[in-house]
Amino acid sequence: MSDPSAVTGALETARDAFEYVGHGRPDFEEGIEQDADWTVQLTKACRYLEACRLLRERDGYNGACIELCFAATEPTVEAYLLWATDDSLEAFHDYERVYDRAAAVGLFSPETAELTELYSRNRTEHYYGGVIPTQQKEDAMYGVAESVHRFAIDQIREGDVCSC
Repeated sequence: MSDPSAVTGALETARDAFEYVGHGRPDFEEGIEQDADWTVQLTKACRYLEACRLLRERDGYNGACIELCFAATEPTVEAYLLWATDDSLEAFHDYERVYDRAAAVGLFSPETAELTELYSRNRTEHYYGGVIPTQQKEDAMYGVAESVHRFAIDQIREGDVCSC
């Protein structure tokens, strides 16, 4: 069986876009600072939280908001780690490493760094399992994402990089 040409064409276009092929000068997302890896990660997290806020205003997008909250928390912690240490972004391609490193450098206590468990148990089940999103889960994850973001920003204390 061969794949539909619409799918293969879309895949090729996506590959080209990610490799910056055939599109001229890239049109980078507004609001994402490219000065350093830590500013990229922090401002990406800002944008995820902004998107989450917009969806929360519309109501009824619990699953998307939960995903955006998980997506915002990890790069926020990565931003702090990149700012505070000599670590490279490549070191954080595993979310467990991110939260373990946050505990090791003292951003969080080992108990709070159990964000790994929250991610492992709940995000995985939410994403891959048959669990249905709820408003309560959305509210809780939004609280986690916002509080982690604010705390990390307070620790960085370098300029006005956060766009929130």
